[in-house]
Amino acid sequence: MLVVVADVTMRYIFGAPLSWSYGMIGLYLMVAVFFFALSDTLHNHGHIAIDIFQHRLPHRLRHLSLALGYGLSTIVMALIAWQAWLRFKTAWLHDDRIAAIIPWPTWIAYAIVATGCAVMTLRCLYRTFGHTASGLTGRNLVEVPPPPVTEIPAREHVE
Repeated sequence: MLVVVADVTMRYIFGAPLSWSYGMIGLYLMVAVFFFALSDTLHNHGHIAIDIFQHRLPHRLRHLSLALGYGLSTIVMALIAWQAWLRFKTAWLHDDRIAAIIPWPTWIAYAIVATGCAVMTLRCLYRTFGHTASGLTGRNLVEVPPPPVTEIPAREHVE
């Protein structure tokens, strides 16, 4: 935000925008905000989930179905992380840069994507094993998503 505020201030007050801000924000900062937040968002159950019937399922079936979903997610995230790693390696070796006023190196963005996806893969793998163990033992060994909020509590009127 400081870069955006500085750019807007320089652009509209002094008529001299920061020539490097758009490239840095678009190539690095937005990518970092998204990919570094993936795993934490999953940890806090912040991703979109269809869980209408999940809490009505028997304990073992619920955990085993979550284990299956997280197992498939682990595979997908691992493939994305692997491809990002390959892109990072190629960009690093060829010193790839964007075509802009400042030729920012692209390998940094690919490294951010690979790192964020690798951490997400580890979190999905943890959940896969945790839900598998929970389904097999019948005990909650890993956290389950909270039940959906179906009603918004009425605000108390304070006078």
